[in-house]
Amino acid sequence: MASVKAPVHDLPTPEPDSPSLTRPRQPYRFSTLCATVDSPDGDHKDQHGSSSVPIYQSSTFKGVGNRYDYTRSGNPTRTHLEHHIAKISSAAHAFAVSSGMAALDVITRLLKPGVEVIAGDDLYGGTNRLLTYLRTHMGVAVHHVDTTDAQSVIPYLHPGKTAMVLLESPTNPLLKIVDIARISALVKEKCEDAIVVVDNTMMSPYLQRPLEHGADIVYDSATKYLSGHHDLMAGVITCNRDDIAKEMAFIINSVGNALTPFDSFLLLRGTKTLAIRMDRQQSTSMLVAQMLSKLGFVTHYPGLPNHPGKDIHDRISDGYGAVLSFETGDKELSERIVAATRLWGISVSFGCVNSLISMPCVMSHASIDPAVRAARGLPEDLIRLCVGIEDPADLLDDLRHALIEAGAITFAANDYVRIPNPISRAVEKLALGEARTTPPRENREWFVSAPGKAILFGEHAVVHGVTAVAASIDLRCYGLTSPRHDNKISVHFADIDDYRHEWDLDELPWDAVVSIPKGDEHPESLDIRVVDAIKSRALPPESEMPHKARAAAIAFLYLYMMMTYSGHRPSFHFISRSTLPIGAGLGSSASFSVCIATALLILHQRIELPSLPPPSRGPTKPGDPGHVNLSHQGRRAVPPEFADEANRWAFVAEKVLHGNPSGVDNSVAVFGGALAYVRPGFGKRSGMDQIQGFRSLRFLLVDSKIPRDTKALVAGVGRKKAAEPELVGQILDSIQTISNEARRALADPELPRGALLSGLAALIDENHAHLVSLGVSHPALETIRAKTASPPYHLSTKLTGAGGGGCAVTLVPDDFADGALQSLIAALEAEGYRPYVTAVGGSGLGVLSPYDPIHVDQEDDISAPLSPPKTPGPNGQEEHFRPSIRRRFEEVDVSELSQWASGRGKWLYV
Repeated sequence: MASVKAPVHDLPTPEPDSPSLTRPRQPYRFSTLCATVDSPDGDHKDQHGSSSVPIYQSSTFKGVGNRYDYTRSGNPTRTHLEHHIAKISSAAHAFAVSSGMAALDVITRLLKPGVEVIAGDDLYGGTNRLLTYLRTHMGVAVHHVDTTDAQSVIPYLHPGKTAMVLLESPTNPLLKIVDIARISALVKEKCEDAIVVVDNTMMSPYLQRPLEHGADIVYDSATKYLSGHHDLMAGVITCNRDDIAKEMAFIINSVGNALTPFDSFLLLRGTKTLAIRMDRQQSTSMLVAQMLSKLGFVTHYPGLPNHPGKDIHDRISDGYGAVLSFETGDKELSERIVAATRLWGISVSFGCVNSLISMPCVMSHASIDPAVRAARGLPEDLIRLCVGIEDPADLLDDLRHALIEAGAITFAANDYVRIPNPISRAVEKLALGEARTTPPRENREWFVSAPGKAILFGEHAVVHGVTAVAASIDLRCYGLTSPRHDNKISVHFADIDDYRHEWDLDELPWDAVVSIPKGDEHPESLDIRVVDAIKSRALPPESEMPHKARAAAIAFLYLYMMMTYSGHRPSFHFISRSTLPIGAGLGSSASFSVCIATALLILHQRIELPSLPPPSRGPTKPGDPGHVNLSHQGRRAVPPEFADEANRWAFVAEKVLHGNPSGVDNSVAVFGGALAYVRPGFGKRSGMDQIQGFRSLRFLLVDSKIPRDTKALVAGVGRKKAAEPELVGQILDSIQTISNEARRALADPELPRGALLSGLAALIDENHAHLVSLGVSHPALETIRAKTASPPYHLSTKLTGAGGGGCAVTLVPDDFADGALQSLIAALEAEGYRPYVTAVGGSGLGVLSPYDPIHVDQEDDISAPLSPPKTPGPNGQEEHFRPSIRRRFEEVDVSELSQWASGRGKWLYV
């Protein structure tokens, strides 16, 4: 909001009571001037010392030759009011009449037949009505121009002819801004006898005093802000020129439209609270304008940063007022919005302590011919809001409910979003050149994969601000989409309770969804309405469905529905399989999330793989050097923007699955390699950093098959920290040192391999000892650790993840004999554990290249389409379906899955 100016006024200020206080008093500020009603002169001081100006409810006064004789000509109560209005308006003269239009009538009576008036093209309806009367009955020429452009008045300034320039700023109801100072200067330069008149009703003297900017006459409908309570009708006129004041005083006395004593008393009382009322009203107005603008409505309010006249308004005014307007694009929609409000009273006028709503074209401006309204750019769907002093939260809530009830907005992704107007959306499609045809049918299969992860250092401590070091493992989740063209989607989560389900696309709860447009990011919070709709309307009851499968299905459907845009709903079958143990703390849910996110993004055509680079070729003519295409075996073939989008949506899926994930697991699954992560909120640099130069390491992962309760384990460490802060603090500091050492070692390309491995082994033992001190180990994990450390193995092992069960990680040196490794594996299996040999720090997200045919074993892999082929066209040609690997993907043994997947073709990795 513009800084509040503090004009100097001539109101007397009391002298200090104590002679020692020599510092002079500062001039009173505006709100003090409003609340302080002083006597015009000594003759008007009340004989009884009343604190409020008395009402002289008398039509006549006794005596001859006294100041007052007849109230039409003068009244002490009205004199007090007019003195007060002049004081707060920076004026020498003020007059109070029966209404705002009565004030304009008095002013226009200064005109003579044959003269010309220049007026704005966005004026109050009553002003237009009076000007039309003057033009048709009084011989006054009226030129309506766009006064927001000061230069537009110049062609109509005719010396000797132009008698008056009538301005409003801001205009009503489009809130256009007029440069009062600039136009006043132009008028005085070219037509020095012309009078500049400003309707200041929208601002009141508190926020704008046009006399200070060159205006000759200013008038307000005092019914509005000056009174503030809509319990009287009044108008006020102010000016500094004695000659004009004398003429207007004569007119008022002659026609008899001066304000009555009782209304003068009420208006004087209302002005005392003008400043405090308008402070509340305009602060709430800014909140309303910001909400409407954020929702995407064209909003007219000079306080918004994108308002075209904001700079001018800031220069001539002290605030932005409490009237705003907005467009919906649909007149019927606007009517529904207005009718649906409760706190916002449907009424003309403004400036009251109560908030009002109206449609100017059918209410205050209905007297203007529709063709004229259209020519002046006044939208028929425009809604005007006049903000009162109610609690801002209640006003915003009432308006939101009205917008929802009318069908203008909906609640999605924990926020209010606008529902596009069908006509506007059609125009938008044409403007953007969007295809009006359905996208081509997708007949290829998409095969994607993502790795799991292991936290190498810093688990548990990461919750308390310590750096965690995590790396990808080469155990992976795979996802395969197979096309179907029967308006259905289906899933088979082979490793999640072998869950299978099929949905008819038309029966999904689309009414709860406001999809995310292509290119936009999902909001920070989930759309709970969509989640609840999926749970209650798209899935069986919770009691009839395995918990993990239900969570996976919700995440899958949520992403599918939120990604759908422009009516395109791909139909396909999705299968997921994994070489990762599920629920063992190795990032199985994150790798699943990355697979569904990537597959859905591709099928919804929200991301694309880059085209193939040109192949190597020799020179073809003199001067042609040819071209060499360097093969990277698929590494770094997936571009960063593809990976970033997949990671963002995978994180959304993780939120559905876990509520408040850190983002580490899905980031490792997308980008691979290793990264360091610091949780925000601990006064240090937070976030994730890729560890550059990370060299792949071999680990033995051992699944203890002991279920763990991550929340309980984390809470237990929190309780221990609260009970023994010094001890736990020392442990956390030690783990931070370990993470720092490990991070430096893993990123140092010059560190000898032997030194790296021996150093990491020592750090693993040290880290595990601290985790034991925190109480998060488990007897099964200690058994695994003892077995791997015993002769002849002598390997270093630690728990990973939450502990309390789950998995242990064992560093396997490069020179560790295969026979010894197989012996250790057999010993662990004999104890009932499940070991996996894996590399750590490998590739992240992978997509089977779409540029080459999928390698299909003709004997085993050909599968029939999931839906019938398309009906032959008029030429008798049937649609060709490619061979499918779907059946083989579902049947291949998990021990062979990775090798089988690698043999399907060339994989492209992040």
